[in-house]
Amino acid sequence: MDFSLNDEQKMMIDTVRRFIAEELKPLEAGLEENGHLHRTVAQSIHEKSKALGLFALNIPVQFGGGGLSVLDRVLCEEQFGHTSDYLIRRAFGNVYEPLLECKGEQVERWLKPTAHGKRTCSIAITESGAGSDAQGINTHANRTESGWVLNGSKHFISDGEWSDFFLVSAKTADKDISMFMVDKGLPGFAIGKDQKMMGLRGTPHLELFFDNVPLEPLTLLGAEGQGFKLAMGALNVVRLAQVGARAVGKASHVLELMVDYANERKQFGQRIGDFQMIQQVLADSVIEINAARWMVYHAAWMLDQGLDARTQIAMVKVHAAEMLGRVVDRAVQVFGGMGFCKELPIERYYRDARIYRIFDGTSEIHRTVIAKSVMKKGAALFDVNR
Repeated sequence: MDFSLNDEQKMMIDTVRRFIAEELKPLEAGLEENGHLHRTVAQSIHEKSKALGLFALNIPVQFGGGGLSVLDRVLCEEQFGHTSDYLIRRAFGNVYEPLLECKGEQVERWLKPTAHGKRTCSIAITESGAGSDAQGINTHANRTESGWVLNGSKHFISDGEWSDFFLVSAKTADKDISMFMVDKGLPGFAIGKDQKMMGLRGTPHLELFFDNVPLEPLTLLGAEGQGFKLAMGALNVVRLAQVGARAVGKASHVLELMVDYANERKQFGQRIGDFQMIQQVLADSVIEINAARWMVYHAAWMLDQGLDARTQIAMVKVHAAEMLGRVVDRAVQVFGGMGFCKELPIERYYRDARIYRIFDGTSEIHRTVIAKSVMKKGAALFDVNR
């Protein structure tokens, strides 16, 4: 049992950390104020990231990605948590694992261009009547002589403005759900409004509408009826990497700001970090961040070993998301009035953190998953060698 990082992992972390500090951090304030990034700037950070081998890290090398293990990926994702969601997407890409189901012509048309950053993809599962209940979708695809016809709608589709195709879940039978690669611009495919959010400035969350959209047979991803499995598999990795690991990174970044401020800010003739109430805030944050980090690493290790880590990832999702919320709330308190002021980024971190308990499965849903699992598996879920 070795908990140390090897030299390659340390170098990888340092490279990502330096890239974020030098290329992305200077863009955060402008993005927060304007809500968008000029496409020439987005292209520039994308090209610089690619040159360093930091794009599409989760995709195998033969398709143009970084080919990282799950553990190495979460080490990078933890560093991604130090910057904004929108900048992460533009610099490092967001290539969903279901695309690895592409075969033959699909590889050249959708998978490789996305892994190389020439195409951008979003995953479209959520509907107004189907959030946590991903099987309760109404979007459906009916088979025709020439392929399929897609009807329905989706909402809260992240990055939809930048994407030129979407992985869309749709019912293809009474209970069967399939997944389709749907290109933007097809007849009957309309983009709706951008749902403005309290946080995640810059990242668009669009409505999508499908009115008799014609789809080629080639657009079916994987086997018919496999769509729900593909969607849940994708979300499983997202929950670990993009929620769990990034929550750890974001909380670490906020805590470092807290520690610096507690050392510098003086009241009643002494540093506020010398007051026991502030010390408790800092100590609790250190404890919770480290606990979340090791939960993330353990679940990643399980996936790399080919083990079923669904319950462990559910635990990560709950603990890391709620830990982040507590840490940023403490930061607002430590910074006092300045923590509530837009002059500092603390209030932005506070707003951005709130969604972590909601997206990719609410804390309530994941607690239900954990409870059902422990009722079935018993002590094996919380004891050693059972």
